[in-house]
Amino acid sequence: MENLTIEATRYTPSVILDAENGFIKIMGKSYPENTFEFYKPVMEWLEEYFKNPQVNTVVKMEIIYFNSSSSKLFFDFFDLLEENNDKSHITVHWIYDAENESALEAGEEFIEDFEDLEIQLQEKE
Repeated sequence: MENLTIEATRYTPSVILDAENGFIKIMGKSYPENTFEFYKPVMEWLEEYFKNPQVNTVVKMEIIYFNSSSSKLFFDFFDLLEENNDKSHITVHWIYDAENESALEAGEEFIEDFEDLEIQLQEKE
């Protein structure tokens, strides 16, 4: 399976999807003009990855800012992870800056919404 890398732009995060190492990283701002179009290849990659995933999958998310449509997309993203939690041990690291209270609160909300998914809040060093 091919890895997928998307470079960050002013409105979109960088995305690294590494099947061989079971590593997913999304970092930056997320307010693309068409959120679902931007994340479509990411979601398709994940669906393909979970057909034959690594034993452990590590997800690192460091989202500085995201709009409401990205919030909905992240809900779908976590939903997909949670659905496949029985195929791979998935650990999500929600990385936030101590100055960014809304990022911390978003991470806390995702923990509440996805009880069967291991989401760890991690303050940025």
